[in-house]
Amino acid sequence: MISLEHPEMLFLVIPIIIVGFYLLRKTKTKLVEWRMLVAFLLVLALASPFTTVTKTISEEDPSLVLVQDQTSSMGLFPEEAGNELYKALVANTPTTLVQLTGDKTSLGDTIMQYAGSGNQIVLVSDGNSNAGKDLPDALEFAKDTDTPVYLIQPELKANDLSVEVLGDKTVFVDNQNEFEIVVRQASNQSVSYFLEVFVDDVLVQSSDFTLEGRNNIDDPIKINQAFNTLGAHNLRVKITPNGEDHNEVNNEFLKSVYVIPKPKLTLVTSEPDSPLGMILNKLYNVTVVSNYPGAAALKGSKVLVLDNQPMSFFSEAQMKEIKNYVSNGGGLVVVGGKQAYNYGGYLNSSLEEILPVLSKPSEYKGGRNLVLILDVSPSTSAHKTQGDILANAINIIQNENLKDANAEVIAFGSKGYDISGGFVFLGLEQNQKILREKISRLTPDSQSKTSLNEGLKTAKEMLAGKEGELDAIIISDGAIEDSYKPSIQAAKELQELGVNLYFIHIRSVAPSQTDKTRNYYAENFMKELGLENNYFHIPMGDRANIRFAPPKELSEEEKKREKEEIELDTYPLLEYSPHHFITESVNLKNASITGYNGVTPKAGAERLIITVTGKPVLTTWRFGLGRVAAFTTDNGEGEGSRWASALYNGSSARLISGTTSWAIGNPRAEEGAVLDGPDTWLGTPSDLTLTMYDKGIPELKLDESPLDLALTGRNTYETSVNPETIGIHDLSGYPLAVNYQLEYRDVGLNEDIESLILATGGNIYTEKDARALLLKDARQNSERQSNEPVSLKVYVLLTALVLYLGEIIARRIKEMNKLKNAPVEVETRV
Repeated sequence: MISLEHPEMLFLVIPIIIVGFYLLRKTKTKLVEWRMLVAFLLVLALASPFTTVTKTISEEDPSLVLVQDQTSSMGLFPEEAGNELYKALVANTPTTLVQLTGDKTSLGDTIMQYAGSGNQIVLVSDGNSNAGKDLPDALEFAKDTDTPVYLIQPELKANDLSVEVLGDKTVFVDNQNEFEIVVRQASNQSVSYFLEVFVDDVLVQSSDFTLEGRNNIDDPIKINQAFNTLGAHNLRVKITPNGEDHNEVNNEFLKSVYVIPKPKLTLVTSEPDSPLGMILNKLYNVTVVSNYPGAAALKGSKVLVLDNQPMSFFSEAQMKEIKNYVSNGGGLVVVGGKQAYNYGGYLNSSLEEILPVLSKPSEYKGGRNLVLILDVSPSTSAHKTQGDILANAINIIQNENLKDANAEVIAFGSKGYDISGGFVFLGLEQNQKILREKISRLTPDSQSKTSLNEGLKTAKEMLAGKEGELDAIIISDGAIEDSYKPSIQAAKELQELGVNLYFIHIRSVAPSQTDKTRNYYAENFMKELGLENNYFHIPMGDRANIRFAPPKELSEEEKKREKEEIELDTYPLLEYSPHHFITESVNLKNASITGYNGVTPKAGAERLIITVTGKPVLTTWRFGLGRVAAFTTDNGEGEGSRWASALYNGSSARLISGTTSWAIGNPRAEEGAVLDGPDTWLGTPSDLTLTMYDKGIPELKLDESPLDLALTGRNTYETSVNPETIGIHDLSGYPLAVNYQLEYRDVGLNEDIESLILATGGNIYTEKDARALLLKDARQNSERQSNEPVSLKVYVLLTALVLYLGEIIARRIKEMNKLKNAPVEVETRV
């Protein structure tokens, strides 16, 4: 493509055209046309035409930045980690050494500093970053700026265990509160330890435990504790490992707890002794009334619960009061039944204006259900394709065309297993984030074989009974020869369910006879299924561009059937948004209801719980400053109907408490001075917020030392504290726990960033492998395509010169021929 550097010069063509046409009319000779063409070319040369050509640039000596992590957490690895590698690199290519020291690791900041300037970055580190820019964001920036990042993983020389306690800081008096204890270790071995739990320095529990694997995050140790007095309390957890443990500082964890009175709720119901009423009375300070009590009675109440109340029970003046109450920050939970929603006259009413749903049955369309089947067999490690397999999966999760899809992630080696915990709705960013994190943590199984058929069988179990568009995407290195025949059979069974099957085959680095075998089996697998167009054979570093088949057009009979209400004896429940505050601690695996109200979620509302037939059961949204939840099944008693009795028993009952707590928002009473601040780590500041509800001068002390407060809003003050000692500190009666440095929490190698490292174009090595391979890979990565401009001005000028000289030469030859052929006149004298 040809472009012009000075296109404005083309305006000079205008006077050339004017003069040219004038001379043509006067002389009518071809000389004018010839000279006009030459003049056009001279103007074009002034406009400086150019084109761009793509060149491959390669650096024999690429510029490297070696980041040597020597922070405290690296005490588990050899002190000299990275020294020999630096010596080897600096002797052969320009290498800058950056050393990180101290009790904080800021890998993200370092990558951001050196990325995008022609460097390649080498990290000699455990990969744990705990200060500054988030490491995943920094690696994404490196990827966007074409900066390869290499990770050198030192060999672990010692094991270390750490402990952490998770749970709410603000709790209600006399309520059972659940806290989770997370234990981590640097190695991947089986270790045992002795656990002690202290409440206000009194031992309440002790026991031996065994940790299998790196941590117990997916199945933490849970403890339940009630506090009978208001104010500051604390939990202290201590582990004593029965074996090697490098640091003792991270074996003890403190958690401060601030106990407040139970928040006030108002429950409007005709059945105060229903399962709903019993749960609310146990957890909160509930005022039970049979009719709406009026605005004055709601003063101080955090949530208004309307249980199976028909619209006819409310006047327009009362609805205006409720609307103002919610708009100003009050919570509203509307529980269904045979007098509510579609049965209670809510449609087009003033109450419906506040609700996140319309009181008419929703039409359920199956939507798209997508299963990702990821290869984590040993061959993906040997062929170095694991990072690309995970990166392609994440790329699909983020596809804009899948915002309304439900996704399930399955990994397979010798067996297929569920990674995502069921289908997850991709329309919510937090759901996508959770899936990305789970996918990133996958590592090759060193003790399994490649059994694609097991992954396909698991996919069949997940997709059986699903409606709508069904898709399954295999992402693998293609080493499926050992399970080829059973995999074909399993794939055909998926096709019988109406599943669209795709295969993304990641090509390994160095082609060999083994690669040809894998290519044959992978490609023929799809050919035998008649799905050649759904086979994608891509090199490492590339991302497959799958264009999903459009939804099938329903026949008239299917459309009619879809509009008909599906009636079942029981309706199992599904978590449509499993990572919301309400649903993240709820287990609905065996929960079901026998009835519900027909509603349709409004735009902007969030569906949390649905039936297997797609009917909304719990839908939420914000209205003004308040929070509103539409719970469209009954109170467990339902005047005899008992639609939802099972929801008020066992772990399912947390759905009710979680919904109410979410609607409450801030449980603290709006009176006096209210302080809020999270526990922190030694060396990490904690940001405090003080709200003054009463008149007076705010005053706050940390261990009797006054703090300076900054006014940041109406009656709102903020400050930051950074205590210098571990322990429970006093903030004018409010507790603040300070634990060991964050540097000592995440121990051992960070396996979660491996796919992010590979996505930058870098690689992961042991130090020994790095000395042999890193410089070679860096030189290969230094090859890049560059678009460089090439000027065409000289060619235009040469063309103009040739035309000009050609015209002169042609004219002179013509004149000479004319003279030569002219008759000779002979002078005659008389």
